[in-house]
Amino acid sequence: MKVAVPKERAPGELRVAAVPRTVKQLVAAGLEVHVEKGAGAGCFIDDEAYVKAGAQLADDPQSLYKDAALVLKVTCPCAFEDGPDEIALLPEGAILVSTVRPFSNLATVSRLAEGKVSCLAMDLVPRTTRAQFMDSLSSMATITGYKAVLLAAHHLPKIFPMLNTAAGTLAPAKVFILGAGVAGLQAIATARRLGAMVEAFDVRPAVKEQVESLGARFVELIKSDANLEDKSGYAKEQTEEQKKQQEIAMQKHIAKSDVVITTALIQGRKAPILIKKEAVEAMQPGSVIIDLAAELGGNCELTEPGKTVVKHGVTLVGDLNLPSTLSVHSSQLYARNVANLVKEMLKDGKLDLDLGNDILSGCLLTHEGAVKHEPTRNALAKEAA
Repeated sequence: MKVAVPKERAPGELRVAAVPRTVKQLVAAGLEVHVEKGAGAGCFIDDEAYVKAGAQLADDPQSLYKDAALVLKVTCPCAFEDGPDEIALLPEGAILVSTVRPFSNLATVSRLAEGKVSCLAMDLVPRTTRAQFMDSLSSMATITGYKAVLLAAHHLPKIFPMLNTAAGTLAPAKVFILGAGVAGLQAIATARRLGAMVEAFDVRPAVKEQVESLGARFVELIKSDANLEDKSGYAKEQTEEQKKQQEIAMQKHIAKSDVVITTALIQGRKAPILIKKEAVEAMQPGSVIIDLAAELGGNCELTEPGKTVVKHGVTLVGDLNLPSTLSVHSSQLYARNVANLVKEMLKDGKLDLDLGNDILSGCLLTHEGAVKHEPTRNALAKEAA
């Protein structure tokens, strides 16, 4: 069965969905892997490395996609500079494994369904113990949290650790992290390694132990008996009263922080605003905000997605797709997640999309001409109404 690994064409995307190590695994499992020439260039993998791993090279997308039973991608299918787009090249009945961001790409989801493509969305993989080896959101969040701290250290006109020098003592930087999910926890760990004093807040009291185990102080801004974590482990949206209480308490911590890193996202929603203009104005000049929710609008009211700007003396970083900036390790992690999901489909060397499998059914976005993911289907119906 032919597996196609195309070169990513989304602007700024340097990752690839299969690396030589995972190609070897797929070939050993009985699959015929075809890789488009130059697919690994963005993460410094040359074509010869894929050939040595057992892959065949394709000169162009047309020959790559022809007769492909399985297509492995990093980002949502997109248009070429000339000629048909990727969706038009996908064979009917093919299985696409890719990150899709369905709520932001409803038109693409519709076209995948119309083309009778079975799409397994990497960003819909269930957050269960059995599926953790396929959880690319966690893998990429780990990279993102790490890079966020490096960006903060780059932009902050201070050093992170405390230093005792002949000229006197330099105080450590104060870092405040909003959200203690995977990205937040990695940011805490990285900031602590660099010697900063770290505080962190999350609406889920259950993460307090994890925060403190990394050497940070857990900040309880509001008291609530409500369960603010959904069954998938993500934070639920707060009530308006909870948001108001949190905003007032949070502003005090933001004002005394040198760096604020925000990570709050709610699936299928615009990123919640956690930092208002007034909170930015209260910060010391030279302070830095790294907004990891910029791709969905941002957690800071003044964030400009895709840009780094200075407002009221504060540097606001709204960089997008941070995993791509560390493409070597991001590709290695993502490719392993993808390969593990593919193995979940393999039976006797053949692909079997078993809908009784909770992992496969959980991330199945489109299949046999229909949108199978209920929240996405509801979003499409709402848009059409």
